[in-house]
Amino acid sequence: MTGLQDCRSREKLVVVGAGMAATRFVEELTNRALGRYDILVIGDEPRLAYNRVLLSSVLAGELSVDDIELKPRQWWRAAGVEVLSGCKVIKINAASRRLLLDNGESVDYSKVALATGSRAARLPIEGADLPGVHVFRDVRDVEALSRLGKEMRALVIGGGLLGLEAAYGLARRGVDVTLAHVMDRLMERQLDAAGADILRLLVEEKGVRVLLNANATRISGSGRVENVEFADGQTIPADAVIFAVGIQPNAELARQAGLDVGRGVKVDDGLKTSEPGVFAIGECAEHRGVCYGLVEPAYEQGRVLAMRLAGQDASYGGSVVSTNLKVSGVRVFSAGDYLGEGDARRIVCKDPRMGLYRKLVERDDRLVGAILVGDTNGAANVLDLIRSGADISSMRDELMFGAPMQEAA
Repeated sequence: MTGLQDCRSREKLVVVGAGMAATRFVEELTNRALGRYDILVIGDEPRLAYNRVLLSSVLAGELSVDDIELKPRQWWRAAGVEVLSGCKVIKINAASRRLLLDNGESVDYSKVALATGSRAARLPIEGADLPGVHVFRDVRDVEALSRLGKEMRALVIGGGLLGLEAAYGLARRGVDVTLAHVMDRLMERQLDAAGADILRLLVEEKGVRVLLNANATRISGSGRVENVEFADGQTIPADAVIFAVGIQPNAELARQAGLDVGRGVKVDDGLKTSEPGVFAIGECAEHRGVCYGLVEPAYEQGRVLAMRLAGQDASYGGSVVSTNLKVSGVRVFSAGDYLGEGDARRIVCKDPRMGLYRKLVERDDRLVGAILVGDTNGAANVLDLIRSGADISSMRDELMFGAPMQEAA
């Protein structure tokens, strides 16, 4: 068979989206079935895929955009993958298996993997569209925020991961930063009250002013942002406002194509959508009613889909949600049932002066959840134990790294 015939015999696989999930999926697939598919990756950003987790380090001036690129162009070429950057798929014609691009061209496919990710949400409040209001999601947002001077005041709305990262990056640039969060603690989806309190202290030490139970109701200004008003009557002057209040899956393309869509594109345990030949992974996908919005589940989904498309037996049963990151310069790990309510046993080790907090949650000598703040040594082992359900009765002291300070609850 000639090379041309071999090329024509391959299935055409198009990956819509060129972010972290798409890159990991393509890497997994080419490792398992190099040459089996004719792969085209289409991304609407005018650059190759990069690590969004490190955007705060770019904003802080600690890394450049080039430093966070996931794979160089030569890697894509060596893998035989065509990458089309700065181009957007605007329509899926499932009946003819054809994609329409915003440049007027069309692309046929045999299979398509949707990895369209998500976008930053904005609060539906007055003034949200004023000049000076930003989100923190991609390189373009970082470039806009990098223009803020040291004499400027920035208000970050949202105390989750993105908000903390944006606040940290701006503070490192010398901007006067206030972070306002509507909840009673930071990262309430990953931390309990005690862990969040230590995180708050550590974040404030890095130059970020933190306001909790702060419900922003209005952004005001004459032609651009000047003030932010809160439900309790407080008004804070600001030259810039950054929304970091969550994400929304990019599912419009799938919805227009008639696919089954909830909050995200609904997929089964094989990552298949309701349309034959169409799959979805990452932040745009909804599996068993859950849109994860996290990197690790996206990687797990990408691995399973790659295995299936390579002809291997694999299924995705959901992910143990975990966070293991450097948040605002502070190491934070959280996984599983970190609250440990009901019949769970909670073992806590904390030292506010040192900025350390460790919590293990167990049931029947099995680790079911954990929180580590300040020192995340052993986090990978902890996560493996949660996932495996192994007996930990002989290793509690080792896991806690400090038996004399333990408190059983």
